[in-house]
Amino acid sequence: MTTVLAILAALSAVVWFFLGWKSLVQLILVAIVAYVAAGKWRWFYVALMTAPRDIKALYKYIRLLIQIKSWQRKDVTLVDIFRQNVKKHPHKPCILFEDEEWNFAQVEEFSNKIANVFKSHGYKKGDIVALFLENRPEFIATWLGLSKLGVIIPLINTNQRLDSLVHSITIARSQAVIFGSDLSDAIIDVLERIESKVALYQFSCNDKCSNDQRFRNLNNLLDNTPGTLPTISEKVHHHDQLVYIYTSGTTGLPKAAVINNSRFIFIAAAIHWLAGFKSSDCFYTPLPLYHTAGGCMSTGQMLLYGATLVIRKKFSASAYFSECSKYNCTVAQYIGEMCRYILAVPPKPTDTQHHLRMIYGNGLRPQIWSEFVERFKIPKVAEFYGATEGNANIVNVDNTMGAIGFVSRIIPSVYPISIIKVDPQSGEPIRDVKGLCIPCKPNEPGVFIGKIIPNNPSRAFLGYVDAEASKKKVVTDVFQKGDKAFLSGDILVADEFGNLFFKDRTGDTFRWKGENVSTSEVEAVLSNIISYKDVVVYGVEIRGQEGRAGMAAIFDPDGTLSLSLLAEGTKKALPFYARPIFIRILKKLDMTGTYKLKKNDLQKEGFNANEISDDIYYLDNTGAYSLLTPDIYEKINSGTIRV
Repeated sequence: MTTVLAILAALSAVVWFFLGWKSLVQLILVAIVAYVAAGKWRWFYVALMTAPRDIKALYKYIRLLIQIKSWQRKDVTLVDIFRQNVKKHPHKPCILFEDEEWNFAQVEEFSNKIANVFKSHGYKKGDIVALFLENRPEFIATWLGLSKLGVIIPLINTNQRLDSLVHSITIARSQAVIFGSDLSDAIIDVLERIESKVALYQFSCNDKCSNDQRFRNLNNLLDNTPGTLPTISEKVHHHDQLVYIYTSGTTGLPKAAVINNSRFIFIAAAIHWLAGFKSSDCFYTPLPLYHTAGGCMSTGQMLLYGATLVIRKKFSASAYFSECSKYNCTVAQYIGEMCRYILAVPPKPTDTQHHLRMIYGNGLRPQIWSEFVERFKIPKVAEFYGATEGNANIVNVDNTMGAIGFVSRIIPSVYPISIIKVDPQSGEPIRDVKGLCIPCKPNEPGVFIGKIIPNNPSRAFLGYVDAEASKKKVVTDVFQKGDKAFLSGDILVADEFGNLFFKDRTGDTFRWKGENVSTSEVEAVLSNIISYKDVVVYGVEIRGQEGRAGMAAIFDPDGTLSLSLLAEGTKKALPFYARPIFIRILKKLDMTGTYKLKKNDLQKEGFNANEISDDIYYLDNTGAYSLLTPDIYEKINSGTIRV
């Protein structure tokens, strides 16, 4: 199709040049008639229906590229752009946190103090200082100050302890760690396992400050430091590294994704233009600032465009809309699991007493999308999709329910993303006889990829600090020999109009009774049945049986889950092969910083009633969930009881 259009465009240009407009119109009419006669009329219908969306998005994308190219040409950094906003409105509210209000001048002054302290301690461009701090204004101002020196800042998940914490500090080759006194115990627990030369700086917090002599009191150092910008001997450039952002660690230890200035700027600018943000907006984000969503996308609106940012120490479902109202927020951020928690809160007047013109985020499940929007009176949802380390990022620009973005059916090559066929279990690309990847047709699921174009910040893949981990995310020989693309690992499907919908992650899909089962789809159905309780679905092996049987772990500390309603609901809503065979009742949660249950650990434990202390139930031959005893466990594995 693209080739046909290219040939037609070239031929049209020649005809117009030599013969004029009348002949050009005739040519186009003949081409259209010929194309329709060939049975391709449906393309024109799709083009007509999607043109408004595509033109709108193309206009925004061009505006984005113009701005990005301008910043790139001027070799500006994030700090340079922020300083321009400080000059424009030094006294405008910059960060709101609980009862604190920091204006732009105060953030600039604090960040200058940080820069002066660490410069005086010998830190320079290219050094690495990790930040292990809970959400508070100092979090942003601290890494902003370090970046003025060209210091790279790993942003460490505050939920990490012991092995994972040691790993995050060491994999980034950190020379120092800045942490809050609330997290001093976590640092003390790993002191013997990190190198003695790693300097430790502690923010004090009332009476919680540890008096450990190995910690330097950062508050005292800042008190005696000027708030003016220090003289920097080595210039920091547009493409220099800025921060490391870690993956959430649902499987294995976290990986540190490299984010340079240009990448951070592009991520924040892209969502700004495509979602339709304004510099006058007030953004509410209760998400952790050590992740891309809150720490880059929302924080970037303040740093790049001078918007006001409202942050919270930890997410609260009951306080979400009341705080949006309290701070007069116009844009609020979410992740999908948060929306489910918010829906589970009993209705109250503040649900609709807000000034939001938009919410944005990723993971709002189609099964609750309509209910969420209607209950809380949300005018627009800007759902986006993207990976911290990747280049395949998209945005729902036209409020299409359930969509995470789109790919143009008219001019697909404008934004080089695609969906390719893969093995649903292994995630490996399926190739044709030439050894190239196979693009998916409409409504055919596959893995989402983004073409890698070196030296282009929007298309580059910077990878992880760990080079070996980076290699696993790149696929070569995609649509021609030698080309490369970022392999997202996520299964998406595009409808006829190019709207993209999330299906599952590769590896999460499992096969049972000869059918592929999407864990995310089953999770969404179960969540509605069990009143939005925490649930995670995965496949487990049964000795002597092919495939994996579905198992659901449900958080039910109060024992309010009705297994009979669950069995009845799944029978109505799911095909027989997708119904969970095993149910595990969790009394405590082990979650990532983005509110995801650690599926990999649960999957490894399986359904072994001899080793798991939680109650486990199995779907018996009557269609009810019965308690799984060690004796029944053995009978299932021996084949005496068939499931």
